Amino acid sequence: MTEDQQKQIAAEAAVTYIEDGMVVGLGTGSTAAKMVDLVGKRVKDGLDIIAIPTSEATAGQAKELGIRVVGFDEVKIIDLTIDGTDEVDPEMRLIKGGGGAHLREKIVASLSDRMIVIAENKKMVNQLGTFKLPVEVIPFAAGALLPKMEALGCHPEIRMKDSAPFRTDENNLIIDCAFEMIEDPENLALTLSTIPGVVEHGLFIDLADIVLIGTEDGVKKFSR
Repeated sequence: MTEDQQKQIAAEAAVTYIEDGMVVGLGTGSTAAKMVDLVGKRVKDGLDIIAIPTSEATAGQAKELGIRVVGFDEVKIIDLTIDGTDEVDPEMRLIKGGGGAHLREKIVASLSDRMIVIAENKKMVNQLGTFKLPVEVIPFAAGALLPKMEALGCHPEIRMKDSAPFRTDENNLIIDCAFEMIEDPENLALTLSTIPGVVEHGLFIDLADIVLIGTEDGVKKFSR
């Protein structure tokens, strides 16, 4: 089974949790995009939900599929969020932000009754850190924050796209921090959150309730 097929079966398993009347958080990324397509098909068949997307890209996709998209001016609580991940460890801690949407993703996840994470098998790791940890920062502070990130034990780089600094949906920059191994994710998350100029980081701790991993042998489910 290819990685793409593993993503697909994980997405298919996740959308079975969606019920009529729910407010659903829609994630961002290649695996989440497959899930959004499936939600669109269910909506076309009569599923009645409203959705809060975690990025402008996901919002555009959802609207094209006929999914009703709202903001927090219309709803305050989300019943279920389904999103992908860049890494997940055995304690269901995540690294997210490869697509640069982790600020909105974390806001939506934090306001959700449940969060389901979907991914292909290679995203399951024994220890977080092989994937570079994204840290969203305000542009004014980016240069000054590079040495602060380095002092935490990583090699930091400002993310680039088309020869220019990558900009998030909130017009911020991202510093990608190569740690290789993160020994204490909880402590690192707390440290990053206290640095002025840091808007949000890609460590998601105690947010995932269910993880669905597509594998050669089908979908493996992990629950908190």
